[in-house]
Amino acid sequence: MKIPGGKRHRALLQNGAILLLAIIAGILVNLVRPDGLPLRGDWSLEARLKTDQGESLLITLEEAERLCSSRKAVFVDARSADAYKEGHILCARNLPLQELDQIISLVIRDIPLGEVIIVYCDGETCSLSEDLARELFVRGYENVKVLVNGWTLWSEAGLPTKQGEMEIIHRSLGS
Repeated sequence: MKIPGGKRHRALLQNGAILLLAIIAGILVNLVRPDGLPLRGDWSLEARLKTDQGESLLITLEEAERLCSSRKAVFVDARSADAYKEGHILCARNLPLQELDQIISLVIRDIPLGEVIIVYCDGETCSLSEDLARELFVRGYENVKVLVNGWTLWSEAGLPTKQGEMEIIHRSLGS
């Protein structure tokens, strides 16, 4: 069935008007809701990696190196066990986000809640470290930092690395 040109034009205008009214209604409802969504957001790394109190979770490579060499922080590698075996920061433990519930008690059982924990993964867009940091916050660790693109930055800077599995897991599992 063919719609004549005038009716087609009118139908398009009506559809456009309905769409425009729906958008305006949605924006108005969002504005009056106490929990409305922001119409614009800051999705930068700095904005995403903040605590609820507004404190930054980011740490620089220089600060991370200083804390590793002075042994004033615990490093946690959020990558897979295979990636960890291929190479990791010398002072790091492995806690793959995918295996969190199975091995968290083995990996962090000796870390006091107030200890500085530096979480890293690999790649500027890798979110494993961010997700793991938030999970550690939920579990009571309040001094967690994220070294973005940590493995690449660390290894390219020629800082101390190691290969192999995590010893703490082997001892606990009797290997």
